[in-house]
Amino acid sequence: MTISNRKKLTERLTVWNRLLQALASPSLTQFVLRVALAVPFWRSGILKWDGFLQLNDNAITLFSDEFMLHLPGGPYPFPVPAVMAFLSGCAEVTLPILLVLGLATRTAALGLLFMTLVVQLTVPEGWPIHISWAAMALAIMAWGPGRASVDHAVRHFLQGPAPEGTSPSDERQSNSP
Repeated sequence: MTISNRKKLTERLTVWNRLLQALASPSLTQFVLRVALAVPFWRSGILKWDGFLQLNDNAITLFSDEFMLHLPGGPYPFPVPAVMAFLSGCAEVTLPILLVLGLATRTAALGLLFMTLVVQLTVPEGWPIHISWAAMALAIMAWGPGRASVDHAVRHFLQGPAPEGTSPSDERQSNSP
């Protein structure tokens, strides 16, 4: 390969790399992670309700008759099934909304990580899906919500713009309260 051909190849690879970086920008990636984690919980949550704060009978039946916690020496029934169904339904609707908006993002991700643990203990054979939910929640908790979030806008409003000389990676590191 000649020097001229290597230079052309290097230039093409550089252009390709920049294109890929633009397509997978940190803000877009963080937003997609938030939506991807929110969707399964939202879909499960809306099935539990007949109206505003009116839990359907099926949700309570699942927690009282079907769902069991698979712990050592178990399985064990859920304690207070009606309360657990109500709390689960509230969390499965509220936390995904917060996550998509990017509001209290890390706290919402922590809540969904906890719910993922409970789901794993309830449906142990679903671990391949549950581990991806846990990974997304942990990534959101580690990297924050990104720029396309209410958290970022609030932080920017309260703290003002990043000072001169601050690199974008510095801002990404501290993306959320």
